[in-house]
Amino acid sequence: MMNWLQELPNWQPYGDPQYFIYLLVALIPVVVALLFGKRIKWYEGLVSLAFIVLMFAGSHWQQFIALIGYIIWQAVMVFGYAKYRQKADNKWVFYGAVFLDVLPLAIVKITPAVTMGQNSLLGFLGISYLMFRSVGMLMEMRDGVLKEFTFGQFLRFMLFMPTLSSGPIDRFRRFTEDYETVPDRDKYLGMIEKAVHYLFLGFFYKFILAYIFGTLLLPGLEHEALVAGGLINWPTIGIMYAYGFDLFFDFAGYSLFAVAISYLMGIETPMNFDKPFMAKNLKDFWNRWHMSLSFWFRDFIFMRLVMVFMRHKVFKNRNVTSGVVYVLNMTIMGFWHGVTWYYISYGIFHGLALVINDWWLRYKRRHKKQIPHNKFTEGFAIFLTFNIVMVSFLLFSGFLDQLWFHNH
Repeated sequence: MMNWLQELPNWQPYGDPQYFIYLLVALIPVVVALLFGKRIKWYEGLVSLAFIVLMFAGSHWQQFIALIGYIIWQAVMVFGYAKYRQKADNKWVFYGAVFLDVLPLAIVKITPAVTMGQNSLLGFLGISYLMFRSVGMLMEMRDGVLKEFTFGQFLRFMLFMPTLSSGPIDRFRRFTEDYETVPDRDKYLGMIEKAVHYLFLGFFYKFILAYIFGTLLLPGLEHEALVAGGLINWPTIGIMYAYGFDLFFDFAGYSLFAVAISYLMGIETPMNFDKPFMAKNLKDFWNRWHMSLSFWFRDFIFMRLVMVFMRHKVFKNRNVTSGVVYVLNMTIMGFWHGVTWYYISYGIFHGLALVINDWWLRYKRRHKKQIPHNKFTEGFAIFLTFNIVMVSFLLFSGFLDQLWFHNH
């Protein structure tokens, strides 16, 4: 099997226009069937399996083995806890299940930090997104809103091909309801229309704008900045904006592709971005940027930590509670990106910035008569938020680590 995998071509999801040709041709029977109100489950599964195998074929064959092992591990965690939850509800058993669920990803994230850059053999493309899906299922089982599901439904949700590598992060109940309910003809025609629009917009984002900022501009600016040296310089300011735009257009392009292919398969996968650079404050930004991730952290970490802190009266003041949890929530998000000082600092930066943002919004509500509100102030708020976000992206990029500590 290993030799067979290594001999297959490696097709990275949404990596080049040729990939889309093969994928769209393979999906023609799916589209035709949905137009007639039918879902060919066996064929969808076959196409998904084929493209997942090709995603991890060739030189990435070890990742395919890691994927199989990971799915088995997650199945044991999810179905083991589901069986337990039918009989009892001990919080420590729940915490243990979540810990064991997250453990493989934690090992993957920590390994490069302790082995001088070597990646863990447990890692594979998309592992983070699978972890969010399975932990979400554990959370909903604990809440009592997810009680019954089959192994087939679990596999279909975990290995949904369009979103496997880059999200967006879906929820089990929403996804399963979509899959089991075939859209009527008029609704599906509207989904096809949106899918075509998202594909063209994704191509513009990923293959034109991200190419301009990430391939044409960024390398030259990085070279100039390293030559200039120091704590900060003008080329580094250029990197801040070039990297920020490259990050957005590249990731938003991938997300649009995933949503478009999902729509063609009759699944209304949630959008991931909503004009984030038009946000009027940081809270608004996180309601627009990588929305499936920020909403996941909001629902499954932020709100739960707030409830725990309030229940145990850790802080008397509700605003202090939310402020502390903002910092904890975003710091965890920073660790999720990777165990490096710049990822963790990025999380802390946004946590503290959200505390300040929350204070300002409360202050504005108390003094709304004294504080002017017009197009100019709105424009300034958008401009300020945009630049604060760009500073955080410069931190996130890791370039400052190279400039400050490895520029020899």
